Amino acid sequence: MNKPSIYGLTLDQLSAWLGERGHKKFRASQVWDYLYRQRVTEFNNMTEVNPACIALLTEHFAIQTLTEHVKQESADGTVKFLFRLEDGNLIETVLMRQKYGQSVCVTTQVGCNIGCSFCASGLIKKSRDLTAGEIVEQIMKVQFHLDAAAQDQLVTHIVVMGIGEPFDNFENMVDFLNIVKDRKGLVIAPKRITVSTSGLPDKIREFADSDLQVNLALSLHAPNNELRTRIMKINRAYPLEQLMSAVEYYLTKTNRRIMLEYILLRDVNDHQEHAQQLADLIAHMNKSASVNLIPYNPVDEHSQYQRSSQESIITFYDTLKKNGVNCTVRLEHGTDIDAACGQLRSKQIKKAAQAEKEENPVVVGS
Repeated sequence: MNKPSIYGLTLDQLSAWLGERGHKKFRASQVWDYLYRQRVTEFNNMTEVNPACIALLTEHFAIQTLTEHVKQESADGTVKFLFRLEDGNLIETVLMRQKYGQSVCVTTQVGCNIGCSFCASGLIKKSRDLTAGEIVEQIMKVQFHLDAAAQDQLVTHIVVMGIGEPFDNFENMVDFLNIVKDRKGLVIAPKRITVSTSGLPDKIREFADSDLQVNLALSLHAPNNELRTRIMKINRAYPLEQLMSAVEYYLTKTNRRIMLEYILLRDVNDHQEHAQQLADLIAHMNKSASVNLIPYNPVDEHSQYQRSSQESIITFYDTLKKNGVNCTVRLEHGTDIDAACGQLRSKQIKKAAQAEKEENPVVVGS
């Protein structure tokens, strides 16, 4: 049986685990420093930790559980990693180089069950949740990549927007957030972390109550129930009335803003009337919400959807602005590689399946 990742423990959890086995509290801080500040990849390299503690950690945990399967680098500096997990599953992680720092988009599940009809992530159904350690290790792998480039750069921002629905893996996601925020470790400021959800009302409320102080983004993509249900099946279970009620709770409870993500699909949700409906839907939020308009990255398997024209994007944007909505158009990254979330993974899985089919052809008896 594979050993769990040491990255899956918060500092308090590691301290308690070692304490139960007769080790003093400061040992956890030593180990933590080696993991996140010195970034060692072998327990034996923790030279100031006593041998008994090293032996215990080696027996029960692993530091590296992800292996790099494919890496794509874009001309704009974006790097997309396809990592193989110990069970053979593949996940995507993306490094985006921004003017304000190095941002990493992490995956929280193997596959996705939300079923958005335009999304590459949902082409392969969810098989399991990632552990907190597997999510943290994505950040560490990217940091190792930056370290190897000798650029003296650190991961400064995190977006939880990769494959899967983060709120469907809530407990592991929360542990991940507490680990990467820790002031003795990676010290990623909460204001530099954003979690995106497709809209689970109960979890939005729980997220608000957890007081994590990180940012929330909602994948909205439609301004009315009929259209949202058509392109996002989750809206059947949680229509906009329930979703907006949970958003109101979040805004009131946290006194924070929320980002509404809106992918523009040609002749589907990008008409001026849709922009007006969206402005009306969020008018009561009193500047607590902003809209991020996202140009669509076409996916071969979803050929019914195409990118909106530049004219449509401008008209949509202008309509929102005229209604007093704070909105932006997302700056694109990695357009010369498999840009859509889940696209690289889907292609690699299909390629492997095709190779296996060619190696083991079905023989039909005569």
